[in-house]
Amino acid sequence: MNWRELTIHTTEEAVEMITNFMHEAGAGGVSIEESIQSSKLQDLSYGQWYELEPNDIPEGKARVKGYFPETSNVEEVLQEIKPRIEELKDFGINAGELKFEIKDVHEDDWANNWKQYFKPLRVSKRLTIKPTWEQYEPETPEERIIELDPGMAFGTGTHPTTALCLRTLEGVIREGDEVVDVGTGSGILAIGAVKLGAKHVLAIDLDPVAVVSARENTLLNGLSEQITVHESDLLSVLKQGTEGLGINLPVRVVVANILAEIIMLFIDDVYQALEPGGFYIASGIYKNKEQFVEDALIAAGFEITEKAREEDWVAFVARKR
Repeated sequence: MNWRELTIHTTEEAVEMITNFMHEAGAGGVSIEESIQSSKLQDLSYGQWYELEPNDIPEGKARVKGYFPETSNVEEVLQEIKPRIEELKDFGINAGELKFEIKDVHEDDWANNWKQYFKPLRVSKRLTIKPTWEQYEPETPEERIIELDPGMAFGTGTHPTTALCLRTLEGVIREGDEVVDVGTGSGILAIGAVKLGAKHVLAIDLDPVAVVSARENTLLNGLSEQITVHESDLLSVLKQGTEGLGINLPVRVVVANILAEIIMLFIDDVYQALEPGGFYIASGIYKNKEQFVEDALIAAGFEITEKAREEDWVAFVARKR
């Protein structure tokens, strides 16, 4: 089968939003190529694998490639996506000097493109993300493996925001916790939470494509009994209750890896969903929005207990007073 490949040359800052735009426009999959510079400092504290050779992408830049069925009118898709990318500047996101390319590719080329850029990645002391086709054995008895197929995934853990969430989850999750994952995407954070000891996770997303992806990855990891994937937003869950969803509100942990502006829209809902002393892990925050999010969390009654950083991204751990 042939596919039509739409490539958008942009910035690392805009990658997550453009990836979502691609999926919402009907992409069967999206790949991300970010800068790999030999001069760039590499964090080896968890024994991460860095097998990729340096590439020609300038530091801070990225290529997002969306794959559409050969019968798709990708030119119309591009006209749909362009205005949404231009609006990112209104949210303080710099998409850079955009460049667009369209070409036809064979399915085998698409598959190989995924495999070239996705290798096993140790993201924390206990969590390693492994693509399904790679062979990898845990190095310690404590190490937990998250299996992912990037053909289905919105997040593979390679982006700083996802890695930050998984690391902060490792420091917060207690055995037997109930967790809500808001905007679950590929389901990677929900899977990580269970691997770290959570009893049950309610993984919610408004995007039906994300819901399908999260369910498939949950099944791939054998966690369908511990993770409920539900098409919804947090406010709807609060209003309608959690009967049949596997958890009881309030919970001890809520995690969200979403654009900062969206995080600020439902801070009060998160506060309501948490038990006293519970924790809210919020990631997906670019450095220029850090103070806005911190102020909003404090105004809602949270206490900031930790800030984690990677590159230009920030994750907050906030405790309900």
